[in-house]
Amino acid sequence: MLNNIIDRIKLPFRKDKELYLALEEIIGFLPHNIAYYKLALMHKSIGHRGPIEPVKESKKAKGDKKGKGDQLKGKKLNNERLEFLGDAILDAVVGDIVYSHFPGKPEGFLTNTRSKLVQRETLGKLAQEVGLSRLILSSGRSASHNSYMGGNAFEALVGAMYLDRGYDACMKFMQERILGRYINIDKMAYKEVNFKSKLIEWTQKNRIQMTFRLEDQSKDQNGSPTFKYTVVLETIDGATGVGFSKKESQQHACEDTLKRLKKDSAYLDSIFAAKTERTKMEEEPVLNVPDTEVKKDDFIVTSEESASDEQIDKLEAVIDKEMDLSDVTAEPKEMTREDIIAAAEAEAYNE
Repeated sequence: MLNNIIDRIKLPFRKDKELYLALEEIIGFLPHNIAYYKLALMHKSIGHRGPIEPVKESKKAKGDKKGKGDQLKGKKLNNERLEFLGDAILDAVVGDIVYSHFPGKPEGFLTNTRSKLVQRETLGKLAQEVGLSRLILSSGRSASHNSYMGGNAFEALVGAMYLDRGYDACMKFMQERILGRYINIDKMAYKEVNFKSKLIEWTQKNRIQMTFRLEDQSKDQNGSPTFKYTVVLETIDGATGVGFSKKESQQHACEDTLKRLKKDSAYLDSIFAAKTERTKMEEEPVLNVPDTEVKKDDFIVTSEESASDEQIDKLEAVIDKEMDLSDVTAEPKEMTREDIIAAAEAEAYNE
């Protein structure tokens, strides 16, 4: 409380008074150390150089002439380290909130609810709603080229708050400024997120072939059926999901595959490399022209393709019927006695 009063008194004399006030509107309090928050708003595309983010001066650092030696000039500044820290703090804070809000709910439900609250799409929308995105834009860069810029900055902001004010400040921010205003936690918890549709949409946009491979189908200790599916993008295996139905197992596999696509650049590159190889083969011309000469072997039926005796008899009967041209002649030729004897001998010979 005293610190807030002191910060308020100092505010008119601050160099970055407008930024202080803008941040207060978002987080609900005036920052102690504005440098953390400035860094949280720096996207890596800015390319700004200078000392790295401020560090809390330890006792060892106070007696060390190189106590600020970590703040090396010329080092590129961006919010990626604060984003990393904020991501971990958000998981802890939101996990704490969800655990208290849903007493008795199983671990799987709590995990899914937390995932929905801290997923990058949700954080990106929150950054827009609270006005954080416009502070990123004030650097002169547009966020339109990077749909994750707002979400990344939101995580970095939480990291800055943690370093500046501690865990309790982050908890208060999420409870009072976010969940109390922008998110209905109960509605969010029971909202179904169709990860399979999201992945299919992504593959269609990028023209990636997607299939599911059944790894296992069995029963658990209670006799309930379980399914295990793996997502395959082009020829590259993605994540594997397990569930009590095909839909559930494929949903889990798609969810983890989407996460891997976002975090594993090597995995993403391998998929597009496989796509390039496939499309290259599809576009290659066929060099061997089929032979038009009819060969005897072309009519040989393999053992796998051979028909039964009954099928052959039926086929021959149809052919004989279709090929019988005796009634085509308007005036059939009258057979002589010699012709009748020759036909009878031929019939006897055939039998």
